[in-house]
Amino acid sequence: MMVPESHSLKEKRMVLRRIKDRVQNKFNCAVAEVGDQDNWQSADLGFCVVSNELGFTQAMVQKILQFIEDLAVCKITNDEQDYINYGDEDLEAGDQHWEPEK
Repeated sequence: MMVPESHSLKEKRMVLRRIKDRVQNKFNCAVAEVGDQDNWQSADLGFCVVSNELGFTQAMVQKILQFIEDLAVCKITNDEQDYINYGDEDLEAGDQHWEPEK
């Protein structure tokens, strides 16, 4: 993200705190600054969405990105999305599956 109105790390962190708080409150997901901590006009935010349906997860990620863009305090310059699938369908493909001991 680009934070063009930021002129110091303190100002950038205030903007990021505002974004993180609003995203956490609205979407109930984990959000953290994951890169560019020392650059005062650039930031990398990561967030995590967990659900039992891939389509719902993808839609939620798009809603979060649009919500951040609509706040108009930064410009999203790039996004990277990774989806991790975990569950019984992986067992049929022969993948190893760990179960806790009972």
